[in-house]
Amino acid sequence: MKKVLIVLALVLVLGAVVFFFLLPPWLENRMNAVIDRGPYQPTERAAQLHGRLLIADMHADSLLWNRDLLERGSRGHVDVPRLIEGNVALQAFTVVTKTPRGQNIENNDASTDNITLLAVAERWPPAAWSSLKERALYQAEKLHDFAARSGGKLTIIESAEDLSDYLESRKQDRDMTAGFLGVEGAQALDGDIRNVDVLFNAGFRMMAPTHFFDNDIGGSAHGTEKGGLTDKGREMIKRMESLGMIVDVAHASSRAIDDVLAMATRPVFVSHTGVKGTCDNTRNLSDDHIRGVARTGGVIGVGYWDTATCGTDARAIARAMRYVANLVGARHIGLGSDYDGAVTAPFDTSQLVRITDALLQEGFTDQEIEMIMGGNVLRLLKESLP
Repeated sequence: MKKVLIVLALVLVLGAVVFFFLLPPWLENRMNAVIDRGPYQPTERAAQLHGRLLIADMHADSLLWNRDLLERGSRGHVDVPRLIEGNVALQAFTVVTKTPRGQNIENNDASTDNITLLAVAERWPPAAWSSLKERALYQAEKLHDFAARSGGKLTIIESAEDLSDYLESRKQDRDMTAGFLGVEGAQALDGDIRNVDVLFNAGFRMMAPTHFFDNDIGGSAHGTEKGGLTDKGREMIKRMESLGMIVDVAHASSRAIDDVLAMATRPVFVSHTGVKGTCDNTRNLSDDHIRGVARTGGVIGVGYWDTATCGTDARAIARAMRYVANLVGARHIGLGSDYDGAVTAPFDTSQLVRITDALLQEGFTDQEIEMIMGGNVLRLLKESLP
């Protein structure tokens, strides 16, 4: 009997080691692959232009994973050292609170959840195992902790003044980066509109109504009903705008996008997407929605993964950007990588010069590239943040 208990104890210990220490990094490696980690030799013109850009990316889910973002990682797509290597001035750190099993771009319901198991395996606080709001707040705490321990390498942006001060500092020392917080799907409100203020007070400055399933705010492009905004959803948009939070319609259903555009009084963002004009599927924006976002003065973040671009390299990203530019102009285009968002990326954030090179090959001017690579997002944040 004693031997049986010893064996059982060893099995339990081994299982715990696998679950808590080996499973999370294995999952991240599998879900956030990189096609080409090798060195890249840009053209001389691209290298020179890239070095003077102010780059801003509108979407990365890096806070979901159990990595210290102050250390250069060997897995995933984003951390502070790689952001600095890629000359990224500003990164949106978007938080994921719930995803369905068998996640796909066509049809998902809200009955299952992948993040609960991940939260337990990564040893998140018990409150975050069941509350989606607490999951968002925990990820925000992680970013604040990284900034506090960064020795000035990472600044968190919460206001227009924060952004202006940071950009002034960066003129003297480019060996730094900054981030701002966003929410991927308003299920993080736990059903209570008053939690918009709770998330705002925790530093969140952007939120999308939906993610991969319909919720009480509105329909998802990948949900079962794909409806428009609910009354609660309209209330949420009004409250966000009054606080200076950015409305992000990535993943929203066609009807929900229409509803947001009809009521928006401030620029609307699409933090990460593709466009049907170069990659026709449920995930991507129609020409009408591209024009609608542009009419609000907003910006469209073009993603890097194959469902967004129907390609696996920087040229596919640049082609999608050219399509948007031909419709509404370069003033409404940004970067929307979806890094660390359970996607296979063509390269990580340290190699964004590949996009600069591809945009030059696509015939964009230096001024247009400056806008696309970050100027548009920074301009709108200065205008929109409280």
